[in-house]
Amino acid sequence: MIEKYLEKTAFSGMEDFRDNYRLKVPGSFNFAYDVMDAWAAEAPDKLALLWTNDLGECRRFSFRDLKDMSDKAASYYMSLGIGKGDRVMLILGRRYEFWVTMLAVHKIGAVAIPATHLLTDLDIVYRIEKAGIKAIVCEGDPYVLGNVSKAVQKCGPKCTVKALVCVGPEVPEGFHNLHKEWEQAPVFVRPSDKGSNDDVMLMYFTSGTSGEPKIVAHDMTYPLGHLVTGSFWHNLGPDSLHLTIADTGWGKAAWGKLYGQWLAGAALFVYDNARFNAEEILNLIGKYKITSLCAPPTALRFIIQEDLDQYDLSSLKYLCTAGEALNSVVYDTMLAKTGLKIHEGYGQTESTLLLGTFPWMEPKPGSMGMPSPQYDIALLGLDGSPVKDGEVGEICINVKNGKPSGLFMGYLDDPERTAKVWHDGWYHTSDMAWRDEDGYFWFVGRNDDIIKTSGYRVSPFEVESVLMMHPAIVECAVTGVPDPLRGFVVKATVVLTEAYRHMAGPDLAKEIQTFVKSTTAPYKYPRIVEFVDELPKTISGKIRRVELRKS
Repeated sequence: MIEKYLEKTAFSGMEDFRDNYRLKVPGSFNFAYDVMDAWAAEAPDKLALLWTNDLGECRRFSFRDLKDMSDKAASYYMSLGIGKGDRVMLILGRRYEFWVTMLAVHKIGAVAIPATHLLTDLDIVYRIEKAGIKAIVCEGDPYVLGNVSKAVQKCGPKCTVKALVCVGPEVPEGFHNLHKEWEQAPVFVRPSDKGSNDDVMLMYFTSGTSGEPKIVAHDMTYPLGHLVTGSFWHNLGPDSLHLTIADTGWGKAAWGKLYGQWLAGAALFVYDNARFNAEEILNLIGKYKITSLCAPPTALRFIIQEDLDQYDLSSLKYLCTAGEALNSVVYDTMLAKTGLKIHEGYGQTESTLLLGTFPWMEPKPGSMGMPSPQYDIALLGLDGSPVKDGEVGEICINVKNGKPSGLFMGYLDDPERTAKVWHDGWYHTSDMAWRDEDGYFWFVGRNDDIIKTSGYRVSPFEVESVLMMHPAIVECAVTGVPDPLRGFVVKATVVLTEAYRHMAGPDLAKEIQTFVKSTTAPYKYPRIVEFVDELPKTISGKIRRVELRKS
């Protein structure tokens, strides 16, 4: 499949990859037709999705199954009045209907808005009013159904929502029953308006770490940006069975559970469960012979707490991670137990993979890797010029010659916010990093998170990585606190493991400070250590540093 979209599909190394990766973008590209339906014609019986849940249910879907089901779903949603450009919110967790509905919405030319099941009624009201949502498709969870119903009521007579659809198992009054009603839908006929590559295909609400969530809008070519993600970062092929640990409400699902993986012809493995459980994941790897795993470092830290010798991990061929810097202990443990190196990566909801440790590269634990050839990336200083190796700069994407496929169109209906990050021929990620002499990038932090203390610039990310090496700490956040002498001092807000909670106090704080001093440059140590039961977070799990700075 990737041969249709790349001039060259195999590369000998990073230089070859960087110099010869060429994406061919067809006119009026539509992932559902041009990739998924094409797979259904080429390899109809090939496994596309293996879905199971914590109740022991298991279903296998071929590419032909997904074509037939998405055709039926598209026809059904059209019968409810959903058409090109209409905005459809999906609150489906890891139900297999999420993938069917995403493809159906793409076939209609409507706009998909994946959302987490953790949203409250007020969160949903905000999204309805901000995006003009016309339909909501949700799972039959009482919490979700209750909040959706309350949100629609609170929106009042001006509510844009015209259809509520539930996939069950319970379908309350006021909701359409997908599985009961779609059987009566007429035979699907592709809409005559084929659309254009500039049409909005997908929108995500950011998690709002420093304010109200923004709406990231992606066009129809966004999936093609994930060719690098699936084929060259996850290193997938037609024989792969890939598991990415992520909820469908967030952009990471588009990264690891949808576009790039199916472009590569791989099968997706989906585990529909209430919460992450390392033991369950390890058992599933052995039972279903999963070949590729992408998990955040937090999940990997839990995984290495298990006795890995007790599990059959022989099917695993490749490991990836993203979301934060990888601790060397996790890397070394997984290498020792599986023989596999962990390949790190970096990107945003606004993009596809920007930096990665690709198959031909030797991983450096904690490094994001090198730039994807999909993007022209530079580290820029405050004056807008590139910084030298070893110096900290902002990760920026050159857009002087146009927007590359995979980069967002802008923040919906928010030209002011868009202009703040997209100006002077560059998209500014607001993320700071430095590059070593080998060309590997190392994350430092958000540009507004950098702490300036006694003339030094301290990366909260670096200090947090050291703190997480202490056995007493399960979670932490580092911020700057105003100080009349030093300008700012480093503060660590710490959540202790169960075994250490009774020791919270000055003695343990002193031990932690000494540990940091002995592990990294002394000027980085936290002069203030505060113990808390939990850290303030967004609904996506990101730490709200802005709230910590106020406390």
